[in-house]
Amino acid sequence: PVSIGMSMDIASIDTISEINMDYTATVFLRQRWTDERLCFDGNKSLSLDGRLVEMLWVPDTFIVDSKRSFLHDVTVENRLIRIYPNGTVLYAIRITTTVSCSMDLTKYPMDKQTCTLQLESCKT
Repeated sequence: PVSIGMSMDIASIDTISEINMDYTATVFLRQRWTDERLCFDGNKSLSLDGRLVEMLWVPDTFIVDSKRSFLHDVTVENRLIRIYPNGTVLYAIRITTTVSCSMDLTKYPMDKQTCTLQLESCKT
């Protein structure tokens, strides 16, 4: 098994829709793991072009209850890949996602809603 560290920052909450029972947010997702096959001699990290991600193993992380999501790609895909001499990989992406959020509006306008943003990974 590979141990994966994750962090996520919410850059913005763009819309909340009571009609569609969802919200749209932009997030920065960072994942870190070690792949011994990528070890190299040296003491500096290598930053790789985001297009090279297709050549690496990356976790199959997904956003639970996402209705639609996209990776930003202006002017190039917003991906960062940094590999350290010990084989540690830092992978960071910027995602905008619309996520389902069941809202109980029976006490409107005195209601309070709790919407979650959950990440999961498939085991294969």
